[in-house]
Amino acid sequence: MPFYSEELREEVRSANDIVDVISGYVRLQKRGGSYVGLCPFHNEKTGSFHVSQSKQLYHCFGCGAGGDVFGFLMEYENFTFREAMEQLADRVGMTLPKQELSEQEKRQSDYRSLLLEVNREAGKYYYLLLRDARGAHALEYFRERQLSDATMKKFGLGYADKYSDDLYRYLRSKGYHDQLLKDSGLVMIDEKRGAHDKFWNRAMFPIMNVHNKIIGFGGRVMGEGEPKYLNSPETQIFDKSRNLYGLQLARQSRRPQLLLCEGYMDVIALHQAGFDNAVASLGTAFTSGHASLLKRYAKEVYLTFDSDGAGVKAALRAIPILKEAGLTAKVVHMEPYKDPDEFIKGLGAQAYQERIDQAENSFMFEIRILEQNYNMSDPQGKTAFYQEAARKLLGFSEELERNNYIEAVAAQYRIGFENLRRLVAQVGAQTGLVKKPEPLKSGVRKKELQREDGVKKSQKLLLTWLGEEPSLYPLIREYITPEDFPDALCRQAATALFAQLDAGTLHLAQIPGHFESLDDQREIVSAFHETIREVTTRAERGQALKDTILKLKEHHLQILRDDHDPNGMQERFSQMLHEKKMLEALRRKEFLPQMPDGSQ
Repeated sequence: MPFYSEELREEVRSANDIVDVISGYVRLQKRGGSYVGLCPFHNEKTGSFHVSQSKQLYHCFGCGAGGDVFGFLMEYENFTFREAMEQLADRVGMTLPKQELSEQEKRQSDYRSLLLEVNREAGKYYYLLLRDARGAHALEYFRERQLSDATMKKFGLGYADKYSDDLYRYLRSKGYHDQLLKDSGLVMIDEKRGAHDKFWNRAMFPIMNVHNKIIGFGGRVMGEGEPKYLNSPETQIFDKSRNLYGLQLARQSRRPQLLLCEGYMDVIALHQAGFDNAVASLGTAFTSGHASLLKRYAKEVYLTFDSDGAGVKAALRAIPILKEAGLTAKVVHMEPYKDPDEFIKGLGAQAYQERIDQAENSFMFEIRILEQNYNMSDPQGKTAFYQEAARKLLGFSEELERNNYIEAVAAQYRIGFENLRRLVAQVGAQTGLVKKPEPLKSGVRKKELQREDGVKKSQKLLLTWLGEEPSLYPLIREYITPEDFPDALCRQAATALFAQLDAGTLHLAQIPGHFESLDDQREIVSAFHETIREVTTRAERGQALKDTILKLKEHHLQILRDDHDPNGMQERFSQMLHEKKMLEALRRKEFLPQMPDGSQ
């Protein structure tokens, strides 16, 4: 656990409003008492990521991620607590006292440093091999791709030898042990084959984070073999969904936008041609995490994907993610070439700059691709296209922006502004301007978060109630104690919450920090975000609160009855009598709490 005092942690937490901090990573919209956006920790189309300003907590109802402002940076940036504390303090101009690392933080920091060290050694070895006789065919491959020596050096390109344990033997000679090499993702160890390299006989592309540290590798096979491209697995220092190839260079560019490519060679070719603002995702689908990362360095993203069907589909998937993150997206066309690398070889940098200048508005690109699904020479097909275009235009909630796009589409397809505007209004009246939220795909949430029994739900309901409305505590404290919470985590959370309420202070964001495990912290945040059933009268509200407490009390009594251990039997019997009397009093009790809006 962190070595900083609770008072100092609270001072830093209080100075950094969680909504302001997370807004730098996720596009949030005010909805009721929360701010909602697309979760940066899993792919989703409907926002289930909630940030509460009153609780100073975030919680995703889709994947279960949750915590305070420190937890967010630790999960998103892969920071240690110390690193999160330092960044947040620096953000508000606070100076932290210099302290020694805790033992746990030392172990975590040291191990991460070792993993980075192993990757650096591997990168150096690959780099030297490319320039050795053993790497001659890989060097020839890069030169055939028209890469200069300076470009190869700039990107640290290398070669993994044809022997499948070459890197393993080299790193072992440097003193690194098997478990560390396995955790680095560079070596695989199994009973059948023993220790063998992840990469062999491949041209190597080091992957760096924004601090210029090697966190992983990509490798292209030399000659025949599958897969053609292979990437490092995810490790403690490498998360594909939160890193972009070339970003350590592109973030320093003075160009006003970032160019988003599909592959390593596209990025390298563009940088060599002077477009030092190019990046690419790391062999995985473009995610909201990637979009949040891009947003830190630019407001506009130009998609320079392949011109084939797969590239078009990738662009169509990326556009709404970029839009949701608050980024402006445009599409650069590569025809008649497949990708930026081929385009620049064929027509040169100046022609590519012209394509950037002529980049297509992303919505108009979507409409143009949509048109290809319809027979525009057939009246029925043309009508169906206009109707579908009208549905897409309804995605613009702001009337002025929607009218601007109606005007652009009408001009492009010669339908007439008023005709298209009326069609949009007609479709909107039929479907509603606001789309119903799409249900989350099955499998997104952990199984243990999907189905919870009534008692577990009651525990979470009561914690949520008290966290949101501490005025309820005086009504119930004589009937309920932390011991009535059968789940160990909820009981610990209740103990901390009740202590705060007894002291007359409420700092919910402090409570997850009492738990070391990230999974435990998420579970506690989830416990403070249970959905409370809406009621219309004080009597209904009081009955709902009473039912929740009764369920916990009855369960606690049943646990005492089921305990047949002869030790402590007399004490348990006395406790059972006390619980029965409490239950009888509780059943006679009428709760009439205030409504949340203060009404009677």
